[in-house]
Formats: sequence, structure tokens, C-alpha cells
Amino acid sequence: MKRIGVLAAASVAATVLAFAPDGEAAAYKVVDVKNGGSITGKLIFEGDLPIDAIEQIPITKNPDVCGTGNREVVWVDVKDGTLRGAFVFLDKVKEGKKWAPPKDGKYLINQKGCRFRPWAQIVQPGTITIRNSDAGVLHNINAREMIGVEKGRAVKRTMFNFGQPDPGDIEEQLKPRRSPYVSINCEAHNFMFGFMVVPKHPYAVVVGEDGSYSLGDVPPGKYTLKAWHPRLGVQKAKITVAEGGTVAQDFSFSSK
Repeated sequence: MKRIGVLAAASVAATVLAFAPDGEAAAYKVVDVKNGGSITGKLIFEGDLPIDAIEQIPITKNPDVCGTGNREVVWVDVKDGTLRGAFVFLDKVKEGKKWAPPKDGKYLINQKGCRFRPWAQIVQPGTITIRNSDAGVLHNINAREMIGVEKGRAVKRTMFNFGQPDPGDIEEQLKPRRSPYVSINCEAHNFMFGFMVVPKHPYAVVVGEDGSYSLGDVPPGKYTLKAWHPRLGVQKAKITVAEGGTVAQDFSFSSK
């Protein structure tokens, strides 16, 4: 089901726009990448967790579906010294591979058990499906573009905000204007959160359960590689990808 007034998604063109600092646009062209390189690494967390790494938020609505007591929200998820729930992506990519099709043919935010599933994901700009899997529960999703994240003072611009009282799917347009960083929350349940990176090129991933990441089929060249954790900020590294080569680049985060 589409919401009234939402345009149908445009067909994906070979040339699109990639985000640049302060919203400046640069062309991204889909090409046949030959003898591309790869980038691999891991996100490390050092030192003590911040005092607000885990938050206990009382569940005051829909306990039959959402649960009782407190919802434990893990803002900084660390296991065996590695950081999870974070993103790694290239900046200012001029050309490269095309997007792989999304799982099950659509980009999806599933509201199930009063949680956004998944908590973190990469989404191509365009149509996204918002699903309410909780019968008898009103959800109200608010998706906001986070402008100024890398300057440490993000301003959040609402892209869509609507109530979804009934089970089923609604399609929306997810098209950030100036920043690839996106947050989501439920206005009806103050313990539901999630994050997305929405770049105009496919060289972006959510780190794995062991904090590792891998980017493949990268055209040879010099790049800025970024790692973003929604609570701990952005780190950058200058890298050079050689033909058929592999670049190893780790990132180290801390509560400081």
C-alpha cells in the first residue's frame, strides 16, 4: 500500500548523485569494474564503556506485544573488544559497481515486537517499505536526515513521519538531501530506535557481529574511508586502492 501523495519510485539510472561535504553533489557513474580492489578491517573499542552505553527505558504501552518492565537499549554494543552497530563507507566515489538487489526484492523496516528490525542497515535512496508486524499496536515511524553529524552538531530534518495502526506494508520515499546519515524512532513508543546510512553508491556496509567489514570491487584510486557509530561519531582514513589489491584499515573508538 502506498501513502496518498507519495510518488512511485523512479527507475534506477546508471548515473546518480553521491553525497559530498555540506550537501554538495558530485556525479556517480555505474561502470564495469575490472580488476578492482578490496578494503577490509575491523572496528575496535578501547577503554571503558560510557556510562550511558546501555539505557533501561520503562515499557508503558502495549505490554502484551512490547513486553513488560524495561526495554534495554544498547547504544554502544561491544563484544570481545570489537564495536558493533556501526557503518563503514567510502566518501566521494565517482564511479563503480551497481547496487546489488535488496533482500527479498525490497528495502524494509520491520516493526516487530516493538523493535525496528534491523537496528542498522544500508539503504539505497528511493522506495522503502515500512511494515507493521504488530497486530493491534499503533506505531508512528519518524525518519530523519541527520545533517552536520561530522561537525558534532547534527540537525535532524524529518523525511517522513506517520502513524501505522494496522498490520501491513506502506511504501515511502527515502531520499536524503544533504547527508547519508538517517535516524528512525517511533513516536508512539519511546524505546524504539534505529539507524541507516543512505548513500548514493553501494560502497557501504554495516559491520558484522565481530566488528569486521569488507568492501569489494572498488575501482583503483585514492579515497576517504569513513566509519560511523551513531553514539561515538565519525572517523576517517585516507586510503589508496591498487588494482586487484587489498587495503587493511581498522578503526579504534573509545568513550572519549
